[in-house]
Formats: sequence, structure tokens, C-alpha cells
Amino acid sequence: MTIYLLNDSLVFPDPRDAETNGLLAVGGDLSIDRLLLAYKSGIFPWYSEGDPIMWFSPDPRLVLFLDDLYVSTKLKKIIRSNIFEVRFDTSFHDVITQCSMTDRRVQDGTWITDDMVKAYVKLHEEGYAHSVEIFHDGKLVGGLYGVSLGGAFFGESMFFEMTNASKVALYHLVERLHLWDFDFVDSQVPNNHMKGLGGTELERIDFLRMLESSLRKKTILGNWGDINIK
Repeated sequence: MTIYLLNDSLVFPDPRDAETNGLLAVGGDLSIDRLLLAYKSGIFPWYSEGDPIMWFSPDPRLVLFLDDLYVSTKLKKIIRSNIFEVRFDTSFHDVITQCSMTDRRVQDGTWITDDMVKAYVKLHEEGYAHSVEIFHDGKLVGGLYGVSLGGAFFGESMFFEMTNASKVALYHLVERLHLWDFDFVDSQVPNNHMKGLGGTELERIDFLRMLESSLRKKTILGNWGDINIK
């Protein structure tokens, strides 16, 4: 296999050419156009501070189909209790900052670099990246963020400061995606946490076919907190 070196041209190699660990290419930039092209191609950036930008398309891919979300009896009680306030797109920067302070994807340090924070904030400002925020007594205690294109939501990261707060965020995300006829949440790299919540491993080729179909749907742009879902 070959690891491709990207230049200023807005192009990615075929994701099916990725290494066994999913690494496809290095270099390029985190511009809005390149990030959107990456997600549309089944590719995402994943690297540490000080490293070159690395682009991945893992095989297998972990996907959460909306009907498969596992909600335990305990979590159902928490949701019904209304102890948490749920918001969409009111504190995107705070959510991604909190996520950047949490270790992710079984590697040393955080993978959400300062440049990635800036890039995804720009995606948010353009209406492509969204956050679900969980508040308790007026304080942000959990949440998640990701990118929305067509009928696919590409989940990037989540955090919690109170037990179950991130699970409540995921539940409310899935409820909204159901209402808007989304197809799935892309959980990217297989991990036990998302598997326990109902995630399914797919071969990359099957994921790419499914993604191609989902991208035919209209992308719901803008601030999701301002959109009437009824």
C-alpha cells in the first residue's frame, strides 16, 4: 500500500487504497472545502499536535444506525427525569474545547489540535458542524459534536463531567436525526464504548456505498438550535 502526500490540489486518493490501519494520506490543509470533500469521500483527519495532518479511512468502520441505539433502563429514567437541559448549537466552541481536553482514540495525548478546533469552528459557522450540549444547573456538563452532510452525521467526539451526560446528548441527537430522516451516525474507528451503545462494524466498501446513497439527501445547514423540528 502507498501513503499519499497531499499538496495544494483539492483532491484525495481512493479511500480503498488506505493502509491496514486506515491511514490514507498526509499533508494538505484543514480548509472547509478540503474537510467537506474528505467527509464526502469517507475520510477524516486524525493526528496529534506537532505531526503532519493525517487522513484516515478505516476498515472496518463503526456505524450507529439510528434504530440500534441502546438506551438502558437507567438512562431512560434519567432522560425522563429532565435533570439535564439539552441545547443544540449554542456552545459549539465550548464543547469542542472540552473534547480536546479529553484523551481519545487510544493514543497519547489529545488528537483535537488547536488547528482542528479552529477548522471545525469555521465548519460550524458555515452550518456544517453541530454540537449537542448538556447543561445541569446552568453549567455545561457534557456534549458531543460532529459534521452533518446529507443523511449522515459524522460523530467526532464527546465528553462528560457528569455521569451519563454524553449518553443523554447522543440520545437527543439520534432523536433529532430520526425526525430529519437521517440514515446513520458515523462513529469512525471501532471502539467498545460505541459498540456498547449499538454501533455496528461495516466493511469499508459497504460503508462507502451507504455513504454515497446518504449524500443524495439534502444537507440541513445552519444553526440547529434555530430550526423548528415540529
